[in-house]
Amino acid sequence: MPRRRIGFWYRFAAVICKPPLVVLLKRDWRGMENIPAEGGFITAVNHNSHIDPLAYAHFQYNTGRVPRFLAKSGLFSKGFVGAAMRGTGQIPVYRESTDALSAFRAAIDAVERGECVAFYPEGTLTRDPDGWPMTGKTGAARVALQTKCPVIPVAQWGANELLPPYAKKPRLFPRKTSKVLAGPPVDLSRFYDREMTPELLKETTETIMAAVTRLLEEIRGEKAPEKPYDPRVERMEQRRRTHAQRNGRQDRNRGERAAVREVREEGLGT
Repeated sequence: MPRRRIGFWYRFAAVICKPPLVVLLKRDWRGMENIPAEGGFITAVNHNSHIDPLAYAHFQYNTGRVPRFLAKSGLFSKGFVGAAMRGTGQIPVYRESTDALSAFRAAIDAVERGECVAFYPEGTLTRDPDGWPMTGKTGAARVALQTKCPVIPVAQWGANELLPPYAKKPRLFPRKTSKVLAGPPVDLSRFYDREMTPELLKETTETIMAAVTRLLEEIRGEKAPEKPYDPRVERMEQRRRTHAQRNGRQDRNRGERAAVREVREEGLGT
């Protein structure tokens, strides 16, 4: 199956974006040989900075296989940025609408046409305090099981040191290094030809995220937490703490009111 042509808009975006990336970030790129030369495939990438899509796209652009990202639909209607997003063939994600499944269908169509679709399975910037990958969402697993295409895990580190998560100002000095490592395809064959249940999608996603995390361990030279950070569990725990604090305040208030009543009653009884 032929590869997607890079095209005008991707080349134009590269002309604009590559020079500042080269200036701001040194490069330590490995695993380009694992990016398929032909045919459709998925990359699953960790997400730890608002600028890491540019750093990762720089890496993959240099392999000759340009990625199609899934991006918020609002970006496609914003002047030059919107024109570039449409021109480079990025895939809009319409959240909480009747068009929410269109990104999933578009991703499948792109893979079946021999293109690369890049997924950030975490769905947002990691909230792990130490920058490790969180639990993933099931979109990449769905496309992988539907198409049986190669899934290439990719870990990256360094863009987050230039612009930490949720930071507003970059840390320009000293010059940071963009480290990107692409691994061999994740073996998902044991999940093929099975009913696509929530349990199957969860297990497939965990397998993909484990492969990404192992690569990041190699890049960072340290061990990831035994269990990945789960924002849903953290939200539940936060609600539990808030509820406990509220109940504690209510108990204290009740205790104070009871104490006041007791003092008043004692005063009336004298």
